[in-house]
Amino acid sequence: MPLITCVEDLRVLAKKRVPKAFYDYVDSGSYSESTYRENSAAFHALKLQQRVAVNVEGRSTASTMIGQDVAMPVAIAPTGLAGMQWANGEILGARAAQRFGVPFTLSTVSICSIEDVARETSMPFWFQLYVMRDRGFNASLIERAKRAGCAALVVTLDLQINGQRHKDIKNGMTVPPRITMRNVLDLASKPGWVLRAMSGAKTFGNLAGHIKGGDDVIAISKWVASQFDPTLSWNDIAAIRQQWDGKLILKGILSADDARVAVSVGADAIVVSNHGGRQLDGAPSTVDALPAIVEAVGDEVEVWMDGGIRSGQDVMKALALGAKGTMVGRAFMYALGAMGEAGVTRMLQILQSELDVSMALSGVRQIGEIGRHNLFQGGSNPSARHARAGFEPAIAALN
Repeated sequence: MPLITCVEDLRVLAKKRVPKAFYDYVDSGSYSESTYRENSAAFHALKLQQRVAVNVEGRSTASTMIGQDVAMPVAIAPTGLAGMQWANGEILGARAAQRFGVPFTLSTVSICSIEDVARETSMPFWFQLYVMRDRGFNASLIERAKRAGCAALVVTLDLQINGQRHKDIKNGMTVPPRITMRNVLDLASKPGWVLRAMSGAKTFGNLAGHIKGGDDVIAISKWVASQFDPTLSWNDIAAIRQQWDGKLILKGILSADDARVAVSVGADAIVVSNHGGRQLDGAPSTVDALPAIVEAVGDEVEVWMDGGIRSGQDVMKALALGAKGTMVGRAFMYALGAMGEAGVTRMLQILQSELDVSMALSGVRQIGEIGRHNLFQGGSNPSARHARAGFEPAIAALN
């Protein structure tokens, strides 16, 4: 087993082991990919405030997300085609998340179905819903999620139409899929992936057997492409709130105005997200959009974020800006493509270790203690001046 010390190691290994078309499907954004790159760059621009001589023994990364106990405030985001990174990838990811103690979210366009994942796990997972033109099919997916005991419904709002990703088009990841000689040769160079793929599910598990036109990948891909609904409105979300009596999470919020409406329709949590830079290129990074949204809704709803998180330090920075939780998509897919279930477990271990160490070096013992004072703001930081004032007697005694 290769020595894996960070998420970047998993990305590099996944690039070697996963066919190019499926790797690029994960590691790409729309148009110029500027928003995709900015998601990570914005995190790098934030600096943590080091603190010393603070008792940090007995630290814990434990927290809650929508009332659910979690080992750290990180959930695995819904990711389409995870089962094409590693055979039965959604089942493997759900098992790793369950063992580690964080939520797993199954995508509508997963390879393994709701029922497949439910059979292989004992901890309730979350289900992500794309709102299709066929509202009857939406309702049937919601009912299947209820029967499977899903603990939350995650509705993705920012895919009313599909953003254009140049790499997918060039690789033949189109509707219908296009077979190219380059793809065939690339598959031949990945015998391990091919052998695993032969033993795993091979179509969209949540859709096969439930739509007209056939169960093969091409037929289902055409149907899905025709079902993204540009007429989606907040009235549709309100209707879903009536159908789903569990926790409701709305994903794809980038503006304070939309956040306030999300609260009004009964969301239990909102996810500040730009779809990983895969939809509107030129949109702001999620970490840049986060503070205004937190300010707009206060404690009325839990605010989470995704996009660009590659380390436990990124998790801490998001929490410092007011997020109550985070979701990781690409880090999960890199880990899955690199090493399957063991890779997902290793990714979660890395994030937790990095979060724990960063908390310690920032003088923090509990997740609830993290705030803006943990971000370096130079000499203009009033929190730092107030903190120092509280220690004036001790400093005087030392002198």
